Amino acid sequence: MTSTDQSPVPRYEDLLRLDGRNLVVVGAGQGMGRQASHALAQCGARVVCADIDAERAHEIAAEVGGVPWVGDVTRADDVVRLVEEAAAAVGGPLGGFVDIVGLAEWVGALDLDERTWDAQFDICLRHAYLLGRHVGRHMVDTGTRGTMVFVASVNGLTASVRHGAYGAAKAGLISWVRTLGEELGPHGVRVNAVAPGSILTPRLMAAFPDGAESDRPTVPVPLGRNGRPFNIASAALFLTSGLSEFMTGQTIVVDGGVSIKDPYVSL
Repeated sequence: MTSTDQSPVPRYEDLLRLDGRNLVVVGAGQGMGRQASHALAQCGARVVCADIDAERAHEIAAEVGGVPWVGDVTRADDVVRLVEEAAAAVGGPLGGFVDIVGLAEWVGALDLDERTWDAQFDICLRHAYLLGRHVGRHMVDTGTRGTMVFVASVNGLTASVRHGAYGAAKAGLISWVRTLGEELGPHGVRVNAVAPGSILTPRLMAAFPDGAESDRPTVPVPLGRNGRPFNIASAALFLTSGLSEFMTGQTIVVDGGVSIKDPYVSL
């Protein structure tokens, strides 16, 4: 019997390829950013490895055959410089970025001072506004149908006990992703986010010097362990590639199932 479905079947492995694309990884120096740099480069992209730490930026750029860039993306002038210098370094318009910048300060809501609140919003949300605005303008002006991938957090989707400013900033980031997705969609620019749970980054590993407890999650996780940086890089790769070409304004949760738990059931 002949199938009535005559729709063309794509080469899915080709949709994953990023050949000819110029991409920036912001926060490329370690952890999820380092893995994302490798993921994009392995799939054919020319990668600009941006980090505030010069040594780390040059190290990861050497690893992936990319271009190092050093600066502070919480500063508007540095973001403008990033767009200009990255495009000049790769010899063409930027096709997108993966943004992995953020830091959580642990303090209860009633002890949360204005300095900490403002600092959390600067590093977790204001820089995302700057990147979205300036890279978005670059893409629209150059006619580039590109992608933006931000790393949010499950804390932007739930209560964030003892790190409320971080959670509020990440919630704002998720809203910013939706807004950019709708406004830039007509220009062919897709904007999405990944929301990690507990991931074994170098910062988390440092909390377990002997390594013995490093894989034991601090909260009940249905999959029974912490995630790995490559788990987040894999999601970012998917959102950057043609496999996700009909997705924009979305947030993919990669948390081992933490956010789906029944609050009345204990594992």
